[in-house]
Amino acid sequence: MSFTKVCTLDDVWEGEMEPFTVNGHEIVLVCAEGGEISAFQGVCPHQDIALSEGTFDGKKLICRAHLWQFDAGTGKGINPDDCALAVYPIRIDGEDILVETEGVEPLFAHS
Repeated sequence: MSFTKVCTLDDVWEGEMEPFTVNGHEIVLVCAEGGEISAFQGVCPHQDIALSEGTFDGKKLICRAHLWQFDAGTGKGINPDDCALAVYPIRIDGEDILVETEGVEPLFAHS
């Protein structure tokens, strides 16, 4: 696996999300309540809308268009529950946040 530095821990605070383009992949980094950092596809699987334009309450990402909701720890759909976000492996190296994009493709759902 080849990880790419995306940002530092100071760039994503607890309860925040930040969009990034990494090796041509649109991703969103989230720092959930408790400080766990995750990386997901940056677009809603419903209609390809940037998740960074939605909201994040520390537990779930909510798309602005149709209010689809995703668990910030797993990427699994909450509403609706039959969809999910692609998860990108991350690694923390000191203060740096690194993401692996190889082999990960965005997921898309029913309309």
